[in-house]
Amino acid sequence: MNLPYQVFIAVRYLKSKKKYKGVSVNTAISIGGVAVGVMALLVVLSVMTGFQQDIQKKILGANAHIIVRDYRGPMPDYKEVERRLQGEKGIVSFAPFVLGQVMVSYEKRAHGIFLRGIEPASESKTTDILSHIKEGSVKGLAGTEGLPGIILGSELAGNLGVIVGDEVNIISPVGEIGPMGMLPKVKRFRVAGIFEIGMFEYDSNLALTDMKAAQDFLGMKDEVTGIQLKLRDIYQAPEIRRRLQEKLGFPFQVMDWMQMNKNLFSALKLEKFAMFVILVLIVLVASFNIISNLIMNVIEKSREIAILKAIGATNRGIMTVFMLQGLFIGLIGTAIGITGGLLTGYVLNRYELIKLPADVYYLSHLPVKMQLSDFLTVSISAIVISFLATLYPAWQAAKLNPVEPLRYE
Repeated sequence: MNLPYQVFIAVRYLKSKKKYKGVSVNTAISIGGVAVGVMALLVVLSVMTGFQQDIQKKILGANAHIIVRDYRGPMPDYKEVERRLQGEKGIVSFAPFVLGQVMVSYEKRAHGIFLRGIEPASESKTTDILSHIKEGSVKGLAGTEGLPGIILGSELAGNLGVIVGDEVNIISPVGEIGPMGMLPKVKRFRVAGIFEIGMFEYDSNLALTDMKAAQDFLGMKDEVTGIQLKLRDIYQAPEIRRRLQEKLGFPFQVMDWMQMNKNLFSALKLEKFAMFVILVLIVLVASFNIISNLIMNVIEKSREIAILKAIGATNRGIMTVFMLQGLFIGLIGTAIGITGGLLTGYVLNRYELIKLPADVYYLSHLPVKMQLSDFLTVSISAIVISFLATLYPAWQAAKLNPVEPLRYE
């Protein structure tokens, strides 16, 4: 075969001295160290990605991708804003909403919540929150027997002890001025449904009602709090936000989902990076196995190195032999680690082996999401570290004086 002699020698040095024994024990240990490090990195990064995407899905299930609000408060001319948004590139749909902080009470229980007034037809096209209704129906928002309907989060309904059909009191701290000063405003609503998104923050602190009922209760007349926008591509949100902000100008404020959840996603991103750095140390430990293996090889093969130099091998050629030997160890270990990571991720997802308490994490099993970018980053990192580990032993082999090992031959 027309391959350089360095390749044949490097492959030969990976093998055991004894016939039919395959690779040497030291080589197997070095390969195993790289494989375990790569597999651990891939599994942990896939789990972190799974958690991040699951949380992102839940947040975007309750909220729109972009929200347009007015710095001055309620937006009186929202119809004009909607007209200006018509035909904008990247926007799929939009829906006005009313939002206010109130208190909900039932018998002797009370809880502070956010009351969101919506138009069911446009809301269903803009967010996924109405698809999470597990009891009752959105049709009940129209109200029955003179009472407007309200849809509560599952945790909120559980804390109050209400079911569909019960009547609750909604109390606004901003009421009317009476003889005794400011009096809170109270209105009865009938529970039309219960939704469950899977995030405690929303399931315990959010209630939905018809936009007209919310406007009447909060004293907003024909005003709205803002307009929600759904985008064709959620990752174009920053670009579209900047474009809309320039178009609408002051006093409008345009915010995207990344801004509204900046702290949460920044923390998840930092945590994933920190885990990557920590687990890279496993690969670094494996690289020390490669260094020790190559140094032992240099000492053991000093006679062969001297003979190679005597018949014309250059220092560069000797270095190449041991660099290739370490690179082969890194490549084989990385390939085994990738295979192990893929199989582990698939098994964890397919058979849901690691169960989680749903009432704590809102996840029934450990989420795993394998991404090509993670696999490429880990693979390149492992191969580069393995290659760098070969430099010192290869340099030691290259500077070996051929006279000493052959003096007594």
